[in-house]
Parts: sequence; structure tokens; C-alpha cells
Amino acid sequence: MNLGVVGQAAGLFAVTNVDDILVLSLFFAQGAGHHGSGRRIVLGQYLGFTAILAVAAAAAFGATFLPEAAIPYLGLLPLALGLKAAWQAWRHRDDGDDGDGESETAGGGPRALEVAAVTFANGGDNIGVYVPVFATAGVGGMSVYAAVFLVLVAVWCLAGRYFATRPVIAGVLSRWGHVLLPLVLISLGLLILIEGNAFGL
Repeated sequence: MNLGVVGQAAGLFAVTNVDDILVLSLFFAQGAGHHGSGRRIVLGQYLGFTAILAVAAAAAFGATFLPEAAIPYLGLLPLALGLKAAWQAWRHRDDGDDGDGESETAGGGPRALEVAAVTFANGGDNIGVYVPVFATAGVGGMSVYAAVFLVLVAVWCLAGRYFATRPVIAGVLSRWGHVLLPLVLISLGLLILIEGNAFGL
């Protein structure tokens, strides 16, 4: 395996996915105390990123089943999920603190498909970067890029969980996560829509 290609792949992944760590931290904080939420978040991240790789690889071979003009409208996914999270936070605003977050309740926290949708939407601009790289790398090089990317998805998940469980950060996320998650998702959705000139924005 060409170590130069591995290094390039790692650098490309880091540059194009640095914002994912914040989103993952918020997801892990939201899932704290809910049995199985960590697995769902990791599964969702892998589903979303695998979809990004599939679209980029197909486009590199000339298949454009996701037209470039449609990419900005992916911002509607995190926007809708952010509005949903904001509505839920508002509905439960008077519930109070139900405990210290250590009880393992089942079924709570983010769903895998929600995480996948946010990951895929947030990676819309990644597709534009990956396509020319994949097209020039050939099948062998593309395989190396894909393998490195998928390993680094696990590293990103570990980093997100690490930040979400640091005492100081965990305290902030526990207190303000219900506000920060919808705020970040809505901002992310609007940013994708505006940068892509969706709806003439």
C-alpha cells in the first residue's frame, strides 16, 4: 500500500470532516444514559459516510444519479431534524432534570437514520471534493482512499465520544445540549442551503 496515498487520504478526510466532530459530540451527549445509543450513532455515521463514498465513486465513473444542482438541497435534512429537535426541547422545557444521566434507559437518543441523514447532508460538499480525486486515483487508489476514510470514521466517532464525556464539556453539553443540537443542525442546514444558492438564497 502506498503510504503517500494513505497520508493524502488521511489529510483529505480530516480537512473535509473537521466539523463532524462537533456534531458527533452533540449526538453522543444527547444519547448519554440511553442504552445502545452509541451503537446507533456509530452505525448512522457509517451509513451516511458510506452513502457519500458511493455517490462520489459513482460520479467519478461518470454516473450522476445525484445531480450537482440537487446537492445544496441536502441542507433540508439537518434543517428539518434541527427544527424537530428544537420542537422537542421546547415541548419538554418544564420537565426538569430527571437525574444525573447515568441511568440506562432504552430507545432514547438519536436514531441511526437521523445521524446518517445529517452525515450525508453535511458531506454534500465533500462529494464535490472527492469526485476529481477518485477519478484521477483509479480503482486501486480509490480503494485505498475508501479504506482510510472508513477507518477514520471510527476515529472520528471515538473523538466525538471522548469530547462528549470529558467532565467540563459533558457538563456544558448536559446543561445546554438540548439547545446546542438544534442550533447546530439548523445552522448547518441553512449554511448548506445558502452556500449552494438553493431557492435563490
